[in-house]
Amino acid sequence: MNANAALKTYTNVGLESSVSGADPHKLILMLYQGAILAIALAKNQIRRNEIAAKGASISKAIMIIDEGLKASLDKNVGGGLAQNLSALYDYMNQRLLIANLKNDIRVLDEVSNLLTDLRGAWESIGQTALPLENVLPMPARMPDVAMPQFSTSKFSSQAASPLTYGKM
Repeated sequence: MNANAALKTYTNVGLESSVSGADPHKLILMLYQGAILAIALAKNQIRRNEIAAKGASISKAIMIIDEGLKASLDKNVGGGLAQNLSALYDYMNQRLLIANLKNDIRVLDEVSNLLTDLRGAWESIGQTALPLENVLPMPARMPDVAMPQFSTSKFSSQAASPLTYGKM
């Protein structure tokens, strides 16, 4: 095994370890960082006239944005913000395609700056969020409470229905 292959294996193991131990917030940060890094690689590959490698790096950035960042949006819960982010991710992907076709470093910088701004905003959200144990401290011991007794005769004639969250 040559040194480059060993380094790549080491990097992959480190990344897999980071991903498996990361919370959802950290995973999104990792996606932003991965897309930014792929774009930086593509810029250097344009400068060195490595066209095939540049195409692979831009494709990787597009995949991270589309299959990672955009796919993680919950448009039902996120509402207008999720819709706007989705549209911004689509815009970024279109710009990356143009950068790939025209070898345009300025377009790569534009998308990289957008991703950097979003990463910074996402990072600041994580710093201001309190862990749940700080919001609702758990008692050392649950108090002894008598459980209420219900008569099941009222409910025995009704068929059980599946739970639906958020609906009545």
